[in-house]
Amino acid sequence: MSEAIDLELSRGVVLVGLMGAGKSSVGRRLAKRLGLAFFDADQEIERAADSSIGEIFARHGEEAFRAGERRVIARLLDGPPHILATGGGAFMDPETRAAIRQQGISVWLRADLDVLLERVLRRDNRPLLKQGDPREILSRLMTERDPTYALADITVTSGLGPHEDVVEHIVAALRDHVSTGAGESGR
Repeated sequence: MSEAIDLELSRGVVLVGLMGAGKSSVGRRLAKRLGLAFFDADQEIERAADSSIGEIFARHGEEAFRAGERRVIARLLDGPPHILATGGGAFMDPETRAAIRQQGISVWLRADLDVLLERVLRRDNRPLLKQGDPREILSRLMTERDPTYALADITVTSGLGPHEDVVEHIVAALRDHVSTGAGESGR
């Protein structure tokens, strides 16, 4: 019996959190573990816009990017249960957050500043980090966004250990969440 059937998920699982928390890499592993499809919202936005996230930010600005992100996430949430990794700012948008609350189970992948910094500095594809000192920017984003991320249905810590450990913590938290009925009642 697959985990997806065992968990009786009628909603998708939406991973939220800051850049570098592991949403995409954990999401892929979680999808495989549960036998569900995986979608990365940023990749879906790039596909829909036929441009990279950086190009969208540069050409149209963050506001236009967020509008496109809102539309793509709403479209993905309308599908069958799956795992969805969102961009770091997606859950900040009240409309997107409401859609996730209504049609999904949100999981905040929380990580401390040093973990986030170590991960994001591996690649040079984070438009928000190109606006100054990455440590200061991430610290400010944590202060601004963590209270909103805390509204997620489930919180799981993402550290420097194996992503498989995070996946198992999410599976256990999903079991608890669904068994209480919170995950399927629309809260």
